[in-house]
Amino acid sequence: IDAAMVDGASLYTAFMHGMHAVGLWNQPRGENALDGGAPFYDTYECADGRYVAVGCVEFPFYMQLLAALGIDDPDLPFQLDPTGWPQLKEVIGAKFKERTRDEWAAVFTDSDACVTPVLSPWEAHEHAHNQIRDAFIEVNGVRQPAPAPRFSRTPAAHPEPQTADESTVRKLLSDWMVSDSQIARLLG
Repeated sequence: IDAAMVDGASLYTAFMHGMHAVGLWNQPRGENALDGGAPFYDTYECADGRYVAVGCVEFPFYMQLLAALGIDDPDLPFQLDPTGWPQLKEVIGAKFKERTRDEWAAVFTDSDACVTPVLSPWEAHEHAHNQIRDAFIEVNGVRQPAPAPRFSRTPAAHPEPQTADESTVRKLLSDWMVSDSQIARLLG
């Protein structure tokens, strides 16, 4: 098996290469449909200075976004017309500024409008989806992501903290191919 992280990471950009090839991703960064250029795929600041993420690419979901925001203006530009994106961003952005992030999260909880709160790494464990999935665990008093992926027939064990006694540290460093002289210097 020949595997490298860079190979896996580059695969995530396959859709961008396809979009570029057909002329749908050719603008500078921040001006394309899925890199923050479009009003339907961006983040918006709320009244409390925190943010929500919007990703309603499909028209029915975009219409749900407008409805939940209370935007009903027949003169708004068409969703997919890039020349109208600045105006749409201004209108949508102004609406999000009217409430806090958590108030908007409650509005969009049961919606298909593809709006989610932007959470800090220290808030993520509190989100209902992460709680339902047990996405975070605590090991030795430190909250951290749970092991992934999950396999039904061979579940991963939760990590256990290592002891810090010198013999354990020596063995661990040796297993990592740290030389005896380097270990001696580190533990000096």
